[in-house]
Amino acid sequence: QVQLVESGGGSVQAGGSLKLSCAASGDISSNCGMGWYRQAPGKERELVSPLKGRFTISQDNAKDTLYLQMNSLKPDDTAKYFCAAALYTGGYFSGIECSSIDDYNYWGQGTQVTVSS
Repeated sequence: QVQLVESGGGSVQAGGSLKLSCAASGDISSNCGMGWYRQAPGKERELVSPLKGRFTISQDNAKDTLYLQMNSLKPDDTAKYFCAAALYTGGYFSGIECSSIDDYNYWGQGTQVTVSS
């Protein structure tokens, strides 16, 4: 069984910082990629992309952990943040199996980020 567990969310004032983590665990043969999404109330889910000076995404491949460092947070950043991963769980990995995964196939439960003005 594979799990993605996010942590690090919380409530901050505008201008503050948070660092989110997403750890993938379980029977993972290969991690083909991870990403962050967010969804605000009443809005569609959107991809979180690196943003100079504000959002930095990094990954510790050895730990199958993805990070999102968020600085200079704004009230508009208030949302539930989700981690997504493209994971190959089929056992032996020859190196080409990632090409068969065309989208993220595992999702975390999300962590809430609330930014107050």
